[in-house]
Amino acid sequence: MMAGFETTLSNDLRAGVREDLPEIALIADVTLRERVVDAWALSLSQTSFRRVRDMPGEANPGMLVLKRGGQDIHLRGVTQIAIGYIDHFAKVFPEAEIDRDIVIAGGLCHDIGKAYEFDPENRRRWKADPSRIGCPPIRHPVYGAHICLLAGLPEGVAHIAACHSPEGNNVQRSLECVVVHEADVAWWKIAAGSGLVQPNTFCAKDRSLEQIQGSTRKKRSLRCKHSGCLIVQPGVWQRFLKWFELH
Repeated sequence: MMAGFETTLSNDLRAGVREDLPEIALIADVTLRERVVDAWALSLSQTSFRRVRDMPGEANPGMLVLKRGGQDIHLRGVTQIAIGYIDHFAKVFPEAEIDRDIVIAGGLCHDIGKAYEFDPENRRRWKADPSRIGCPPIRHPVYGAHICLLAGLPEGVAHIAACHSPEGNNVQRSLECVVVHEADVAWWKIAAGSGLVQPNTFCAKDRSLEQIQGSTRKKRSLRCKHSGCLIVQPGVWQRFLKWFELH
């Protein structure tokens, strides 16, 4: 933990984190591995959630809601995609300097602040009077960086938590953060584009994103007469990509 900060974390919380996020075992550095466990246990301990898997599978509260599965599926998926990226470069370009442990830890912790932002009691308090402290007062990337630093995780991991989202557009992202950021965006694009997201939970700014799903997707799409592959009409796909650029 950060110097001067002390807290007691239950073994049950720690065990649940290890069970929900088994990729933690892929972190070679033992100290970093245990601090990832502590960070998640600390984050959960401040909320009504007791397991990572109990957190709803959403990009933001009420937005891009998975049809099934919790936050653990997203965290593990992003981490596995990120590992695929760095393993490719390690194999093809051994000289590429990418910190594997930081990428794995960052992938597992990039949404660590969601326990706070998604907590039902917090949501109730904030919505009761947003004029008092905001709604939310702090988004999950910033709160996540706070948790990472309290738990004694390296700056590089806290940076990934803080900057994997649009907050990172205001700074220069580290290489490891770029890897996790791109994996995160790719995961949500694939999930949304393949019909895994509830159609009524696309961003209110652009409901046209729903056009790429279900029966509506078929109406607004074409198939290549040569290959038979599905081709989403350019206008719909461009709006879909634009949404991810802004979030």
